[in-house]
Amino acid sequence: MIRSDVLKSLIPVISDHLVVCNIGLPSQEMHMLDDQPNNFYMLGTMGLASSIGLGVALAQSEKVIAIDGDGSVLTNFGTLPTIANNVADNFILLIIDNGSYGSTGDQPTYAGMKTSLAAVATACGCETVIECQAEDAAETVQAALDSDKMTIIVCKCQSGNIKVPVIQMDPVVIRDRFMKEIQARNG
Repeated sequence: MIRSDVLKSLIPVISDHLVVCNIGLPSQEMHMLDDQPNNFYMLGTMGLASSIGLGVALAQSEKVIAIDGDGSVLTNFGTLPTIANNVADNFILLIIDNGSYGSTGDQPTYAGMKTSLAAVATACGCETVIECQAEDAAETVQAALDSDKMTIIVCKCQSGNIKVPVIQMDPVVIRDRFMKEIQARNG
């Protein structure tokens, strides 16, 4: 399975939740597969989906799922200790680890070599860290949602991309509709 297959398998599990999706192709894939106001698409800030997701979780009570990539987490390594030290039990970080920088041409990342992001998250102090295979992503995310505990999931999948259209929606519109969705859910 490649990342788009993982996202497709997740839609029945995550479509009712607030989702912050990683820059580039992951956001474009999610937009194409299941565009809705509770999805926040990153369009130009590599490495910040997990940080923004944590901030949204800390600021309100609804469950938040940040979908990030191994390349982006490696770019913003400070996010894992920040998450570990700011526990939000309504937050799930799903790192789709395809061992490559998928949006820029599938160059290999260190996570595809010797570096284990699950081990790094544990070393940073994250208490609930799970590594799963792509086929188990939906079941693993559902279990994390049911647990009501902040969870870091590292989902291993194959590298590869599908053709997707560019998101034509203005970033301000993406932000505003996401904020309105949060306000509606939190009264």
